[in-house]
Amino acid sequence: MIHQYKNNGFNIVMDVNSGSIHVVDELVYEIIRILDSVKDPVKIREVISDEEIKAVPYAEVKDLFEDKLTGYSKAEILEAYEEVSELIRSDILFSEDIYKDFVIDFKKRKTVVKALCLHISHDCNLACKYCFAQEGEYHQSKRELMSYEVGKQALDFLVKNSGERHNLEVDFFGGEPLMNFEVVKQLVEYGRSIEKTYNKEFRFTLTTNGVLLNDEILEFANKEMSNLVLSIDGRKEIHDLMRPFRGGQGSYDKIVDKFKKAAESRDQMNYYVRGTFTRNNLDFSEDVKHLADLGFEQISVEPVVAELTEDYAIREEDLPQILEQYDKLALDLIDRKKKGKPVNFFHFMIDLTGGPCVAKRLSGCGSGTEYLSVTPTGDLYPCHQFVGKDEFKLGDVYNGIVNTSVQNEFKLCNVYAKEKCKDCFAKFYCSGGCAANAYNFSGDINGAYDIGCELQKKRIEVAIMMKAALN
Repeated sequence: MIHQYKNNGFNIVMDVNSGSIHVVDELVYEIIRILDSVKDPVKIREVISDEEIKAVPYAEVKDLFEDKLTGYSKAEILEAYEEVSELIRSDILFSEDIYKDFVIDFKKRKTVVKALCLHISHDCNLACKYCFAQEGEYHQSKRELMSYEVGKQALDFLVKNSGERHNLEVDFFGGEPLMNFEVVKQLVEYGRSIEKTYNKEFRFTLTTNGVLLNDEILEFANKEMSNLVLSIDGRKEIHDLMRPFRGGQGSYDKIVDKFKKAAESRDQMNYYVRGTFTRNNLDFSEDVKHLADLGFEQISVEPVVAELTEDYAIREEDLPQILEQYDKLALDLIDRKKKGKPVNFFHFMIDLTGGPCVAKRLSGCGSGTEYLSVTPTGDLYPCHQFVGKDEFKLGDVYNGIVNTSVQNEFKLCNVYAKEKCKDCFAKFYCSGGCAANAYNFSGDINGAYDIGCELQKKRIEVAIMMKAALN
C-alpha cells in the first residue's frame, strides 16, 4: 500500500507495510503515482524467490508513462524508473503485509497486564465543561475516593498478572487525584516495598489539574513520579471558559505558575502540559504557541471528543480549519527548532526508524488486555473511558478478570479487525485508534470515530513532513 502527499514543498511517499518514507522529486513522485494507479501487483513487481524481488522491466510498462509524463525526456523517465525499481527490489516500496494472517491466532495469546489506571478519586474540584467523567463521578451515583486497601489490592493484582514483565506502569488518575494525595503516597510506598521481592519496577505517573499542587506534593512527585500530566488548555480566556471551578470562576491564574515551576523543576523533561481544544478555539495552534511562549517544552493539546449535541463538539465542517491549524502549528515548531528553542508536540512525535511495530498492529492500544482501569471500589474496566458502563466491567481486583468474553473482544481490537482501517495509510501508526471513541460513535469497539481518523491522518502527515524539513 502506498500513500502520497505534498506538504510544505515536499513530495512524500509512504510505503505503508514496510514503514518506509521517501522524499522524492516531482518525476519520481509521478511515476510512483502512475504505478500505484495500476492496482495490479503483478504489473508492479514480480517475486522471483523469497530472497529476490525485482520490478517489472521498463519495456513492459513504458507505455504507462511516456504519454502521461510530458516535459521529460525518455532518458529522464528511464533513470527515474530505475530509481523506483531499486526501491521495489529493496522491498521498501510496494511491499507486502506479511503479518495480516497472524491475527487469527492472536486471540489465543495469554494476557499479561502491564499497566493500571488507578481512579484514586472519583471527585474533582473543577467543573470542566467537556469532562467525560462527569466531574469525576463516571456515571456513578456518588463521589468517592479509593481506599489504601483497594489500591494495595490493585497493585497486588498487577504484580500477579504481569508474568515475567519487569517494568510496570501505574497512573494515578481521577477526577482529581490530589484530593486523595495521602493514599497516593501510601500506595507508592507500598509499591516500592515489593519491587525487589517480585523483581518488578513501578513507573508511577500523576495526572492533575494543579489546583492542590504545592511544594510538598511537587517534591514528592519529582522523587517518585516518572511522568506528570498537567492539565491546561492554553490561553487564559480559553482555559477559564472550559475549566472553571464549580462556582464558575476561572482556574488559569490558580495553576499556571505552579505548572511553570513544575516543568522547570523537572528540567523540562518527563512531563506534559495537556490541553483540550474544542469548537470554541478552532485556532488551537495559538494555544500551543501560548504554552510554548510560557516556557513549556512538552505540550499536548488534543481535540475534544463529544456528542454533537454539545455546542463545543467538533463537527465535520470544522475539519478544514483544524487541518490548516496543524500545518500552521508545524511551521511554527520548525521555526522554534531552527532557532534552538525546540518544543515537543505530542501528536507530532513519530518514530520512523523501526518501521511499523508488529505488536502494535496486533494488540492495538492494549486496553482491556494489557492496560486496565480500576475504580475506587476495585472494579476493573478496559480503560478509563469505559468506566461506569456495566456491560464493559471485566471483574475486580479481588477476583480478577471474570468477564472473559468482553476481554476476548478487546484481544482482537486492532487494525485487521476494523473494516475502515484496511485501506488506511495511518493504520500502523494509530493501531486502529481509540476503542472507546469507536464504541461511542459507532456502537462497536471495532468501528471508527471518523472525525478522529481524519485528524490522526493529518497529524501523521505533518509529523513526517517535519522530519523531512528538519533533516
